[in-house]
Formats: sequence, C-alpha cells, structure tokens
Amino acid sequence: MRQTNLAGESADYIKAREELRQAEIELMHHRERVADLRRRLPLGPVADDYAFEEGPADLDGGDAPTRTVRLSELFTRPGREMVVYHFMYGKRQTDPCPMCTMWIDGFNGVAHHLAQNVDLAIVAAAGLPALRAHARNRRWTNLRLLSAGASSFKYDLGSEDAEGNQDSTVSVFTRDGNGSVRHFYSVHPRMSDAIDQRGIDLLTPVWHILDLTRRGRDDWIAALDY
Repeated sequence: MRQTNLAGESADYIKAREELRQAEIELMHHRERVADLRRRLPLGPVADDYAFEEGPADLDGGDAPTRTVRLSELFTRPGREMVVYHFMYGKRQTDPCPMCTMWIDGFNGVAHHLAQNVDLAIVAAAGLPALRAHARNRRWTNLRLLSAGASSFKYDLGSEDAEGNQDSTVSVFTRDGNGSVRHFYSVHPRMSDAIDQRGIDLLTPVWHILDLTRRGRDDWIAALDY
C-alpha cells in the first residue's frame, strides 16, 4: 500500500517521511533476521529440574493448599516450549517491581493467545502468599505464578545475584527427543555497557506506542498506581 500524503504536507515533510519509511522497512527485515538467528540456536544444556511452589490461580485468597511443581512439569503437552518471565520481586526486592508489573499486566492480557502455541509462567523469588496477593490486586487471572525463593533457579539463570538483588529476565526452555528439558534462550535488560535497560523492550507494547509519538518515551517510568 502506498504511503498516504495529506493535503498541505510540505516537500520537506514528504522527503523525511519517506526516509523514515525506508528505515522502518530496513528495521523490519533486521528484526526478522534476528528472529531467524534465535530460532536456529542449538539446544543449550540439560536444565536442572528446579522445584517451584505453586498455589491455585484464585482471586480471593484464602487457605487453599500449595504444591511443589518441577520445571519438567510446567510443559502442558508434548511439542510445547516453555517461556518464563523472571519477576523482580522477593529477597532484596521487597516491593514488586513496577516495570515488571507493567510487563506482566500485558502478558495477562495476551496469555490466552500465547497458550495456543507455548506455555508461559511467571517466576518470582517472593513467597507465594505475597506473590498471589499482588496478582489478586492486579487481577492476573490468566497466568501461572510460581515462587522460586527456595531454589537456585533465578540465580542460575542470571536474574538474581548472591546478595538476593533481583533482575528481570526472559528464559525459554524446550525438550529434546529424549524428553530432557533443555535451556534454549535467555535475555536480560542489560545486554551490554551501552544497553543498560532496553534488552527486553520488544516484549511490551507500551514503549512502542510511546515511540510513535513526537515526545517518545522521554523519562516516563511505570508505577504500581497512577
């Protein structure tokens, strides 16, 4: 489809808009190349069968029993991959991270679409009662919430340091032909010294909508309440 030109657009505007359109096309092709490189990664090492604490996906709390579930049990059926979002909440992170919460708000909205193709879980170091209380407050009704506070899962995957400081991370696990769980891919916000915070920005539409505007993101950050 051709680029729409509105009445009154100056020649300078039309030239700049076409330059931007070509850059957007180039970016799209580069994103597809990056996604292809990611898909063609060889399988990583066999993952430990980490234990998590899980409770029922309730809205009203109560004294419902909890259970221990293993990483290998998070796959709901054969042929699925498991995407885990590491939530910055627990240990030294005594309050839920507002940015993570914004990310997870979005995941909750699209979880039923993702469930057609992959399994998804949210993992935090916070104890299960605190995690479930925050989830009830945010009305996260479509997500599998797990506490990893008693395991080395977050530390091993790089979303927790030895002092218990938390970071956000996304990890993907798959299973090989023998059924073993393999680590496939992880990405962190801090991708390099020059990229301190934006390594997982593709996972939330908030930034991309703001980037469409003249002001852009500016210095805005998410909050738990507005």
